[in-house]
Amino acid sequence: MPFEWFVALRYMRDAKAQTSLILAAVSVGVSVIVFLSALINGLQASLVKQTLGSQPHVTLHPPEEQARPLDDGKVAVARTIEKTTQRLKSIDEWPKALATVEDVPGVIAASPTVTGAGFAERGNAKKAVVVRGIDPERFLAVIDVAAKTTLGRFDVSGANVVIGKDLADDLGAGVGDKIRVSTTEGQSDVETITGVFDLGNKPVNQTWVLTSLREAQSLYALPGGATTVEIKVAEVFDADRIADDIRERTGLRADSWMKLNAQLLVGLRSQNSSKYMIQFFVVVAVALGIASVLIVSVVQKSKEIGILRAFGTPARRVLAVFLIQGGLLGLMGSFAGCALGALFSIGFERLATNPDGSPTFPVDLNLRLFAGATLLAVGIGLVAAVLPARRASRLDPAEAIRHV
Repeated sequence: MPFEWFVALRYMRDAKAQTSLILAAVSVGVSVIVFLSALINGLQASLVKQTLGSQPHVTLHPPEEQARPLDDGKVAVARTIEKTTQRLKSIDEWPKALATVEDVPGVIAASPTVTGAGFAERGNAKKAVVVRGIDPERFLAVIDVAAKTTLGRFDVSGANVVIGKDLADDLGAGVGDKIRVSTTEGQSDVETITGVFDLGNKPVNQTWVLTSLREAQSLYALPGGATTVEIKVAEVFDADRIADDIRERTGLRADSWMKLNAQLLVGLRSQNSSKYMIQFFVVVAVALGIASVLIVSVVQKSKEIGILRAFGTPARRVLAVFLIQGGLLGLMGSFAGCALGALFSIGFERLATNPDGSPTFPVDLNLRLFAGATLLAVGIGLVAAVLPARRASRLDPAEAIRHV
């Protein structure tokens, strides 16, 4: 065993009470970091999942129509320009735009859609709806409505539609019933309900009518057209950057979920800020604890350190002894702290559940979190040991032996 390690372990073994106290402090600190990180990360993941469960990460639209001033080249006829009303229109050469989008790094799925306003009628019931014409295979890769279909089956072929749970209740309709869908373009058709979905989003459940892309093109007089391209990305928080990239490549309007859900994003960032602030104070407390214990150890071991220096032990080796102690305290404390934090997290998750059995406060425990907490604890131990280690390495042998 190397000399530095032998001495460091001997010092730790001799001061069992001090070692135990600092290990307890590191363990509690790491457990708090693991618990808070797992809880906040779990809540954030749950919020993002619920929010993005019914919307794409990026949506591609045709450019907005712009009003142009009347000008004969000499005198402007109109001095003010009013914003033009926007009509439903198709993306020019949308198959080409779709192919371009699919080549963008970070994009994992893209689907053309025709989306417009309309009404759904059954008997005396008439409800305002959003008609969405989709390519089933592509669309389900972006928003997996099939997995949320609670009644019937997901089938939008021909004149079949899938509607939301709340819309079905409002219309008094179920699987196999027929409804009339009419659009703002004056077109209408009778559709058969083949499935009812529940995306956990009441506005969506109350308004969405999913049909085939071809059927929607007919209802909105857009033969061969697509009003939007909806996109799913690999990392949801990269959506803004990917939207900018898509905008540059296609020249179309690209809106990310981060832009459309600005308030949610502010809340998520506030949670992160509070998490980092708590972690900062925990780190400071743990570092001060390790440093104070090691400084006391230097004072107590001054005579032994002086003898080591008198026998020719280099200052760097004495320095290494206390750095090893700090690192070992951080490492051992992190193992216990990770285990304790995981137990707290799992217990808290099981403490409260929703009616469907899912946890009210989900936690996100993963290897990356444990590795990060371990590295942080070891780093704290090494940094906290620097001051006492330097003090020990600078002790004058004669002075240390004479005054102790």
